[in-house]
Amino acid sequence: MFEELSLKLESALKKITGQGRLTENNISDTLREIRRILLDADVNYLVAKDFIEKVKIKSLGKEVLSSISPGQLITKIIYDELVDLLGGGHREITINPTGITTIMIVGLQGSGKTTFCGKLALRLKNFKRKVLLVAADIYRPAAIQQLKILGGQIGVEVFSSDIKDAVKISENALSYAKEHNYDTIIFDTAGRLHVDEEMMNEVAEIKKIVNPTETLFVVDSMTGQDAVNSAKAFNEKVNFDGVVLTKLDGDARGGASISVRSVVGKPIKFISNGEKLENIDIFYPERLASRILGKGDIISLVEKAQENIDELEAKRLEEKLKKNKFDFEDFLKQIKMIKKMGSLSSLLGMIPGIGAQIKNANIDEKALVKVEAIINSMTKEERANPKILNGSRRKRIARGSGTTIQDVNRLIKQFSEMQKMVMTLNRKGFFNQQNKNFKFH
Repeated sequence: MFEELSLKLESALKKITGQGRLTENNISDTLREIRRILLDADVNYLVAKDFIEKVKIKSLGKEVLSSISPGQLITKIIYDELVDLLGGGHREITINPTGITTIMIVGLQGSGKTTFCGKLALRLKNFKRKVLLVAADIYRPAAIQQLKILGGQIGVEVFSSDIKDAVKISENALSYAKEHNYDTIIFDTAGRLHVDEEMMNEVAEIKKIVNPTETLFVVDSMTGQDAVNSAKAFNEKVNFDGVVLTKLDGDARGGASISVRSVVGKPIKFISNGEKLENIDIFYPERLASRILGKGDIISLVEKAQENIDELEAKRLEEKLKKNKFDFEDFLKQIKMIKKMGSLSSLLGMIPGIGAQIKNANIDEKALVKVEAIINSMTKEERANPKILNGSRRKRIARGSGTTIQDVNRLIKQFSEMQKMVMTLNRKGFFNQQNKNFKFH
């Protein structure tokens, strides 16, 4: 989402590179351009104005050390202010230490509330919480069924009722949770296409009954300033505790996401991207600020790898690489691990300097699916020994995977080239050296 903003900011900051020191003139020129970029990105006008003023005050008169350039210095100042604008530090959701933790999810229809409920339930379940999902959206026809499907996928019970009273349903769910020893309840409340008085009153009534430990407002990052306006309205009526940003993997300008925390004064707690129930991350302001400034997010990339890569499997793979016995079966396992980590574009965007390069690149997210289908159409013997893949075998594999012979030939050729590269690295002692320098945590 922030690729366009990153590119423009990088271009604006280049103009100050090479100056001997930061002066009022070169600072003003640069910040005028950055202010325009922020407004173009749909950042709230007052937020952008305040942000630029703070950067200007901190920049004026700063001496540039011989080891850094003015561009580097003002980039650091902008980074610090972005982190502050986005909340300063990450905030975890509150857990009730003595009783049931009740979490109320609110927001407009279409913001991704129900999907987020499923993601949060899975996350808390993985932390050994006994979670109950409550279907309190009685207006959207598919809401209850969607929540039941999500609950079934993650093994979490969903409380629902045929009565058309969301307040009463929430009250009954509380009693049910106490009777069945649940320690966490997530309430999926109703959304509307826009903020209205009836909706706000119902949400407020549910909050009185539920007395939530935590109330989270879900924001669709692609809806622009409407997201900020609805957040203000909800906060005035419900006084929520934190914000959840959804659809940050979209192609909208993203400025509203930057604005929302400053406008409502509540921390952003989670990022929810994609439809996979594992795609939920704690929000770290410093990491998003780094990505906005084109510096990538290596920490999140490493964390995703550590969450999805089995340590014993990693060591086994290392031994096979050392002996140059890496085959298609191993390749298939690596593809499955990569797919669990997220989309290719989102992973590449975390690597410093890559985000700008892939801005207009045509990244085929289905490429791994095609490769997986080809390998799945091979026999175990063929995966272990690609040299036996003659013409007739390749035709059979192409038919079985729904691909062309050219696709199969291309994969086999690429795999062969990769094996040659591994042999070269082995001769140079690459893997032995890496083993000395790297520890898997």
